[in-house]
Amino acid sequence: MSEKLKPETLCVQAGWQPKKGEPRVLPIYQSTTFKYDTSEQMARLFDLEDSGYFYTRLQNPTNDAVAAKITALEGGVAGMLTSSGQAANFYAIFNICQAGDHFVCSSALYGGTFNLFAVTMKKLGIEVTFVNPDAPDEEISAAFRPNTKLLFGETISNPSLEVLDIEKFARIAHHHGVPLLVDNTFPTPINCRPFEWGADVVIHSTTKYMDGHATAVGGCIVDSGNFDWDAYAEKFPGLCTPDESYHGLTYTKAFGKGAYITKATAQLMRDLGSIQSPQNAFLLNIGLETLHLRMKQHCSNAQTIAEFLESDDRVAWVNYCGLPDNKYYALAQKYMPNGSCGVISFGLKGGRERSIRFMDHIKLITIVTHVADARTCVLHPASHTHRQMTDEQLLEAGVRPDLIRLSVGIENVEDLLNDIKQALEV
Repeated sequence: MSEKLKPETLCVQAGWQPKKGEPRVLPIYQSTTFKYDTSEQMARLFDLEDSGYFYTRLQNPTNDAVAAKITALEGGVAGMLTSSGQAANFYAIFNICQAGDHFVCSSALYGGTFNLFAVTMKKLGIEVTFVNPDAPDEEISAAFRPNTKLLFGETISNPSLEVLDIEKFARIAHHHGVPLLVDNTFPTPINCRPFEWGADVVIHSTTKYMDGHATAVGGCIVDSGNFDWDAYAEKFPGLCTPDESYHGLTYTKAFGKGAYITKATAQLMRDLGSIQSPQNAFLLNIGLETLHLRMKQHCSNAQTIAEFLESDDRVAWVNYCGLPDNKYYALAQKYMPNGSCGVISFGLKGGRERSIRFMDHIKLITIVTHVADARTCVLHPASHTHRQMTDEQLLEAGVRPDLIRLSVGIENVEDLLNDIKQALEV
């Protein structure tokens, strides 16, 4: 599929290219195993000497077609689906970190990811230092150590909605000889392509806008192919030295720009097994086909609602980077000139308790843990997704106690506004 094709066309056409007589629609390869004629054929697959399919825990044709579509949308060289966005974050980091290593991460982070990095990965011997993403280069650089292996950030943080200065983070990461990993879930490649600004690896929770219908949990990792692992071989022995579990194969030598994703698939997916089911990948592909249409509606609706909330006297504050007086408006215009996402955060005068009461009186909009699908939904992060964090950690992550996260869907915006208005009046 030509890289010159526009994102709208890639959403519909990329990934699955049927041959003569094959299904036009991507099939669900609902099989755990794949047949071969000789023992030697199978052996070559296990030695990574041939490409092909032999067990769905490692690879599956449906999954690979969808991963290829997302890779094309991001402008990368290779991609891999995982069972969830959390699995994608874990694999992306564990692919280049091991016990005794360290990484630096933006403090503007989803609560579940914060817990994964600060608590669970610490138990594996991998430490993280959180930094203020708006801090100057020197302050962020001070967090780096000799054993630092990567820098991580979210394009638009969940739920604080801070916009990452991708170019700045890429500059800092590359100055220290490490890659920049970016979670691009909220804007999606329709509105932001981090590789164009220096990011090296992109992660997605495909559960959100990519699926778009709250039907299938999933994740994806995409590699740009741009980071030169061999230039810093001493930092990345897993990629640049022989892997004895594959008879001494060295990933960078054997697979070049495909080394990072090949290692993640052949080693981590082999051993940990967080594969996305072919059925979920099929549903994800259906969502991707309309992603470019839905993102426009999400952003248009969110802009209208954000402007209303900003003008209402009962609202204490609104955070949406599409508002001209927003702190991140300039960065959003730089990285996402056609729109950011459909998620707004705001608080009501009267604080935390009033914000909770507002949520209890909405009718059309629903209270759910999910975010970023076709239906408008709302959440109070301090009580729900971030409840494991202390008040100090909440504030560090940009989550105020009164923060309401409103995920604006693709319904008629007047209906959504009427629901918000009646809840405010109550």
